[in-house]
Amino acid sequence: MTPDEFRAAGHALVDWVADLRAGLEDRPVKAPAPPGAVAALMPAAPPDAPESFEALLAELDRVVVPGMTHLQHPRNFAWFPANHSLASVLGDLASGGLGGLGISWEACPALTEVEQVVCDWMRRLVGLSDAWSGTIADTASTSCLSALACARERATRYAMARGGLAASGAPLRIYTTEHAHSSVRKAAMLAGFGAEHLVTVDVDERYAMRPDALAGAIEADRAAGLVPCAVVASVGSTGVTALDPVAAVVEVAQRDGVWVHVDAALAGSAMLLPECRWMWAGVEGADSLVWNPHKWLGTALDCSLYYVRDVTHLVRVMSTNPSYLRSEVDGAVVQYRDWGVPLGRRFRALKLWFQLHLDGVEPIRERLRRDLDNARWLAGEVDAAEHWKVLAPVPLQTVCVRHEPPSLAGGAAALDAHTLRWARALNDSGFAFVTPAQLDGAWMVRVSIGVESTERRHVAELWAEMRRLAEVADA
Repeated sequence: MTPDEFRAAGHALVDWVADLRAGLEDRPVKAPAPPGAVAALMPAAPPDAPESFEALLAELDRVVVPGMTHLQHPRNFAWFPANHSLASVLGDLASGGLGGLGISWEACPALTEVEQVVCDWMRRLVGLSDAWSGTIADTASTSCLSALACARERATRYAMARGGLAASGAPLRIYTTEHAHSSVRKAAMLAGFGAEHLVTVDVDERYAMRPDALAGAIEADRAAGLVPCAVVASVGSTGVTALDPVAAVVEVAQRDGVWVHVDAALAGSAMLLPECRWMWAGVEGADSLVWNPHKWLGTALDCSLYYVRDVTHLVRVMSTNPSYLRSEVDGAVVQYRDWGVPLGRRFRALKLWFQLHLDGVEPIRERLRRDLDNARWLAGEVDAAEHWKVLAPVPLQTVCVRHEPPSLAGGAAALDAHTLRWARALNDSGFAFVTPAQLDGAWMVRVSIGVESTERRHVAELWAEMRRLAEVADA
């Protein structure tokens, strides 16, 4: 494809994306395609000769769009906000067009230095001190793996340079709660700790980690000859957006030299609002933290900010430094290849850079406040409705609800079936999309508010349809 051909195709594609976004509200939220339907529309082999871009756009409409669950839809309330601000999408296009390769500073000085500056902008926007240094990873899952690897090496005095965990002596222990993201368990396994050494700490009535239970678990492990290694504290847990008490967790962990990683993947965006920073009070005592602009903030996936307080330790754990990547500027510049798992890096910072410039920080803050207000409104409506319950505190933008009609016979199993029935009817209708999940062993429905285009009327429409379908399911 020549530059002139790219120019024409690019204009057409931007028009196509703009038209799609403008018409999203008239489309079903959840993909109507059954399993295998998308693959069945594709040929067994790719074309031998080039096709026109017009033909490819037609295939995009025919094959791909019917298989899309539209997370940018204003009535998408599933999982978590996964906004792709169009300003950020332009940054992604610029990144791909530039084709930078971040294997070293020398390979693309702009890639490294824009990332440094943008990470520092974001650090200051969420109120973190200059003791923190950041990088952009793909997801919080990768950042959690990096954090646990750093914790492991501090606890074992860099056993990786010797015999690894096999030579480190007593097993290392990781502490979190049952409400932590599933990536914590995966990271514990991939980092070599083993699933049986991931300790589930008790929570309180707000589903937050109990510091006394953490202290008891650490004390019991030490008495048993095990080595407490790291605590993963959630600020805005996945299921119910619970807030672990970071300051108290840090206080307990520091007594035993235990690493503290703060997972604020969703809630980090809220820290742009000074009135929300109480949610991670004590974070300055943690060792590492992660939050994802590619969620609620609206930066195009993937863009996860990973911050550490001890860069020297991070580099020692992650660096390999092959000879073919060495240069005369080593030691004078940041080499982000030594800050994480991958060697090659995309120019992710441009997505965030474009968004901040084109959307502006204050309008983003206004949108976050709107979403928080809409969540509080919905929680109030549910609380006031007969036979409906809000099941967990609503500090952020997620409301956990259940309809409990007194006419329902059959106990807990019948209530679960009723919940899943009306939630499935809602999702299958295409009108809106919510997430059923389990809490305390019973099914409930999560309403996650935060799509860029979601206004109060969309939340009100959802609430009306939830009530209607719950009544139908109970009939």
